[in-house]
Amino acid sequence: MLNPFFKNNGPFLVSDILITLKIENYHVKKNIEVKDIKDLNNSNSSDITFFHSKKYVNLAKSTKASFCITTESLKKELPTSCVPLVVENVLVSVSKITSMFYPDAINDDFDDSAIDINQTNFKDKVISGKNVLIGKNVSIGQNCKIGHNTIIEKNVSIGDNCSIGSNTIIRNSLISKNVKILDNCVVGKHGFGFFPNKNKNLRFPHIGIVIIEENCEIGCGSTIDRGSMSNTVICKNTYLDNQIHIAHNVKIGENSIIAGQVGIAGSSIIGSNVRIGGQAGISGHIKVGNNVEIGGGSGVIRNIPDNTKVMGYPAKNIREFLRDNK
Repeated sequence: MLNPFFKNNGPFLVSDILITLKIENYHVKKNIEVKDIKDLNNSNSSDITFFHSKKYVNLAKSTKASFCITTESLKKELPTSCVPLVVENVLVSVSKITSMFYPDAINDDFDDSAIDINQTNFKDKVISGKNVLIGKNVSIGQNCKIGHNTIIEKNVSIGDNCSIGSNTIIRNSLISKNVKILDNCVVGKHGFGFFPNKNKNLRFPHIGIVIIEENCEIGCGSTIDRGSMSNTVICKNTYLDNQIHIAHNVKIGENSIIAGQVGIAGSSIIGSNVRIGGQAGISGHIKVGNNVEIGGGSGVIRNIPDNTKVMGYPAKNIREFLRDNK
């Protein structure tokens, strides 16, 4: 379940994709239908995918996609069942093809379908403050509370016994039971996906969603971006402090605690039972193992194995950090 809220305009013929990418005289059957665009791991034989970094060589070797947008230097890593479509800039090209399939995922203008909760079937079901707005395709469970001036925009499911604070906006999200989202949060809007293209920046469509599992708490002023090509996931019993930013495609494991003003960049994976101190920063495409402790103010720029304590910039083993800073 990657994108249950965005309409797929496919399938498209390979010829349409080649024209969009401005690839000419390509030796491929141009009447083949492509049904969707997905990442390397989730692609099927009817899909197109992309491969832009050596970090994903292992996934590339086993992808089931029939077509892959990639570079001349990386195409040799693909299986013979996957036809490489060679371009100069993979991410810009992926943005163009994703926009073909999911044009509604590019912009996040305000939800003009939202109406006052008192005009909906939730008026007697939900305890709500003043000026609460509800969009289309929204479901809310039993025993929920929603604070003043909050907007539950279109495409949101909220489970039982949830509390949503004031001045909060939620969109494109699946929220399980017993979740608390405090004041001034933004959940499910698109992430910071821009790619330079000549004299302008090209926005990358975000076709994923946010999934918050049961018994989580999201602190005041936090932002959780929906996924771009996969989902952003906060697993059960995880607590986020105030003013935390979770970027697109991030996955945080169970029973983790993250202190205030932490930023986690896109596509990083945080394990279970992780503790992160305040104002720490996690770079993109990083993997943090289980049972890891990251000291406050640290900068994580490389993977961290299980059962490790780190601190500093760049983050290093806590014993090494203390020795170097006596």
